[in-house]
Amino acid sequence: MRHFDHVSAARRKHLFFRHPRSFGRDADPALLAVALGATLYSPATRPTLAGDIAKAARRGVMSMVVCLEDAIPDDEVPAAEANLVGQLRTVHAAGTAAPLLFIRVRLPEQIDDLTRRLGDAVDLVSGFVLPKFTAATGGAFLEALEQTAPLAARRLLAMPVIESREAIYRETRTEMLHDVARLLAKHAELVLAVRLGATDLCAAYGLRRPPDLTIYDIHPVASVIADVVNVLGRADGSGFVVTGPVWEYFSAGERLFKPQLRQAPFERRDATTLRENIISAELDGLIREVHLDKANGLIGKTVIHPSHVAAVHALSVVTHEEYCDAADILGVTGGGAMASAYANKMNEAKPHRAWAERLMLRAQVFGVAAEDVTFVELLEAAGGR
Repeated sequence: MRHFDHVSAARRKHLFFRHPRSFGRDADPALLAVALGATLYSPATRPTLAGDIAKAARRGVMSMVVCLEDAIPDDEVPAAEANLVGQLRTVHAAGTAAPLLFIRVRLPEQIDDLTRRLGDAVDLVSGFVLPKFTAATGGAFLEALEQTAPLAARRLLAMPVIESREAIYRETRTEMLHDVARLLAKHAELVLAVRLGATDLCAAYGLRRPPDLTIYDIHPVASVIADVVNVLGRADGSGFVVTGPVWEYFSAGERLFKPQLRQAPFERRDATTLRENIISAELDGLIREVHLDKANGLIGKTVIHPSHVAAVHALSVVTHEEYCDAADILGVTGGGAMASAYANKMNEAKPHRAWAERLMLRAQVFGVAAEDVTFVELLEAAGGR
């Protein structure tokens, strides 16, 4: 698997200073967590799920979650399970290329049950998404996952979701997150990434962010994100990759605020039509939110429509300037400060080292843009334009 592999070789040669590297399902989890990119959610009830998986792979999607939890009605769970098993068996039998696939379950018992029912098709599954995760409920999910080891040819990994009322209520949040940190530390080899359930977190206060605001404008939820990164996303070796919360809009309604994309970058690249399409599909809000995700220490994003994937992946490519800064920082021992290669900032070897190390990991899977390549060109390429 390789990001931007759906783009022609000639175009990739123009776009990248350092090309994205290939990775497999058995790659180091630290690398795999960064490689997830835009994780596309799909209800397990989809009658065309097998075709959707194949189509997603062709469009550059690298990770998908098939949902048996909130995305489907309670009374449709048995039918959804049967559909999921049948559709994944179809994909496996056909030998179709597929993204990294994860199953979002409701109950710990589903992990063992589905692993057995999938049979050989479990080879397509990279792990399970664990909803409403707390220390009180999460242990049973992780123990169930550990017990699948004899049933699956490859390891199955966990992505717990922080979305419970205990996480958003201030009086319980700190203790809850520290309890989760201790539980995950005991099972660290199973944990791929920590996800954020923004929809459930908003629901605790009857909120829903509009498409022209980001999740960081919704302060009760933004405070949860900050605390999750503080406790579970530390760069001291104890933390995990924390992924960006879901972007749930894919068509435009009435706008209250001006579009959030400047015209100049698109005019210089003769891509004004692309800008108009982004704005009409509300993707300018997504682009701004991904920028804020990255600034706040989040990597990757949950999405609900294939049109979201290109923006997330284009913004995940390391810029030439970022790469030069990181290389300079990592090339120094003993500390010290230096002017950046672009002569527009100061790089400090010790304080910026963890940032540089994380950036180089992202550069491995998403590549480094060529010096004169902008986000606009990457977005056009990632979207197949």
